[in-house]
Amino acid sequence: MSDLKEPTNLNKNDKQDNKKKNVTKEILEWILCIVIAIVLALIFRYFIATPTKVQKLSMFPTLKENDTLILNKFTKTMKKEPKRGDIITFEAPSVDYVDEKDADMTHPVAVYENQLTGGIDKFLYYGLDIGKTTYIKRVIGLPGDHVEIKDNKVYLNGEIYNEPYLDSSVITTPQNGIFYDLVVPDGYVFAMGDNRPNSKDCRHFGCVPFDKIEGTIWIRFWPLNKFGKIK
Repeated sequence: MSDLKEPTNLNKNDKQDNKKKNVTKEILEWILCIVIAIVLALIFRYFIATPTKVQKLSMFPTLKENDTLILNKFTKTMKKEPKRGDIITFEAPSVDYVDEKDADMTHPVAVYENQLTGGIDKFLYYGLDIGKTTYIKRVIGLPGDHVEIKDNKVYLNGEIYNEPYLDSSVITTPQNGIFYDLVVPDGYVFAMGDNRPNSKDCRHFGCVPFDKIEGTIWIRFWPLNKFGKIK
């Protein structure tokens, strides 16, 4: 009798082992799927596009507080230079207001002193934007452009620059900044907010380098009644 029961016990053990292996395999497959999904989402976020929310009023009335936007990062991935009139986001400079005594007007550029060395720190800062402050502004001057702010207007290469996106009541002044008469260096842009009296921008800290630009604003998807491309 004992000889007849032994194979039955072995079969039960085999079934239990197979069941455990199947459960383990299924768990590992789910973990792998989740890891792949996270990696793909991070790749898409870093290289293609990512949502971003407006938190201040420097681009009013074009953009309002809490507007949710899609940021096109593919332009940065493909190393395309921004165009005049583009709305961009960029890493905030280390110094957001440069005093006249500290400025080099022969090279009127923003100061970036943040030096990240560790791989994890770089991933958190650049990959997940943890600890990073971002500004959203509109490109006015490109490399080689002479930007001058006078008579409550913007002059570009000696001519009044037409800005139809501005509210009719808006005037443009240096706003206590010192960068109001300059030539934009190679590899940089001069950008300002549409809400000129309430925008901290290149007038205060200088021109922004291409490599600090995160991307260009593609569309607004919230609120839904304003869904669409932004000009």
